[in-house]
Amino acid sequence: MNHREFKNRINEQFTIVAKAVSSPSRFELLDLLAQGERTVEELAQASDLTPANASQHLQALRKAGLVASRKDGLHVFYRLVEPEVFRLIEVIREIAAKQLAEVDRLVDMFLTNRKTLESVTIHELLARTEDPALFILDVRPRLEYEQGHIAGSRSIPLDELAARLQEISPEQEIVAYCRGPYCVLADEAVDLLLAQGYQVRRLQAGYPEWALADLPIEA
Repeated sequence: MNHREFKNRINEQFTIVAKAVSSPSRFELLDLLAQGERTVEELAQASDLTPANASQHLQALRKAGLVASRKDGLHVFYRLVEPEVFRLIEVIREIAAKQLAEVDRLVDMFLTNRKTLESVTIHELLARTEDPALFILDVRPRLEYEQGHIAGSRSIPLDELAARLQEISPEQEIVAYCRGPYCVLADEAVDLLLAQGYQVRRLQAGYPEWALADLPIEA
């Protein structure tokens, strides 16, 4: 057996996956697909890509075995091939946050209130999901909520929140969540609610991390 040939060829296969996620746009598309199945057009709009460009990136991810597709009428839907694909995204983020100072610098620059906002961990929230005094607020777009959400949470998308504050009792404690630790939707929701006098904290993680931990979800 030629050991060197084997190592070269097997490592070449592994790096197909690494190359597939080396594009910022593809990385974002995987993050969006962790929320649930989406059409090419929906993914393009959410990631500020043209449908043609989004389709090219998605085809590259499919060739690497990270996503699957199906056609329904005129639309092509994409999904992660398995939930563990999101774990790849999670690990890359964790390593980058530990090893690259630029990650913290960008968080400080763009998420200026992040360090002052109170937050809760997944396990802290899990211990209180049955607490009637707690309002678990999902501020992602409604489509993402409908495809999967933390059990017991309520959907009020960020762009509707200001007009629907009457649905939340001022006596309730609120935990807001969105797509994950680098999603800004929950930060903006917390800022808005704090300005209105509500008791609110941000979930440190998001729906994909909760689902990957095999915690209670609904769809």
